[in-house]
Amino acid sequence: MELTELQRAIEAILFAAGERIETDRLAATLEVDPADIRQAADALADQLAYHRRGIRILRLEDGYQMVSSGEMADFVTKCLETRKPPKLSASQLETLTIVAYYQPATKAMVEQIRGVDSAYSISALLNKSLIEEAGRLNVPGRPIQYRTTPDFLRTFGIASLEELPPIEKINFGEPLPEQQTIEGGI
Repeated sequence: MELTELQRAIEAILFAAGERIETDRLAATLEVDPADIRQAADALADQLAYHRRGIRILRLEDGYQMVSSGEMADFVTKCLETRKPPKLSASQLETLTIVAYYQPATKAMVEQIRGVDSAYSISALLNKSLIEEAGRLNVPGRPIQYRTTPDFLRTFGIASLEELPPIEKINFGEPLPEQQTIEGGI
């Protein structure tokens, strides 16, 4: 399939889907190599951005999604009378940060880091589709593990978790900094 025809097909599929489509699924559907899909979709995304079109194609992990341009958000919102998504509370943002950096993370891990009950925050993030269940940990009680979703990436405008800024992670099993004793201290 020639590049222009491949781009037209990708554009039509992404427009109709309205959600992220995996590169492998596009490749299987269009009967081409996944590398050809990436090349064609990335080139199409560059063209749309260069010409400042009203739509964009985002690469989200190993998939693509068509979205409206951020520059057109005010017009889209005004026309469709959509409301902005509810803001995240401080506790939800803390919980989401922990899941994003330590995923897959359990509720107990989140609570150990935050020092407070996090059931409500986890439930709210699940309802907002920013996190999802990622199986169960193979320990007694089999707690649920959580990970971020493609909606998380889209909401925060990043293509992959590698784009998150670096942080100093806590090594579990060691005391938290405020729990450490001062040598020769009190």
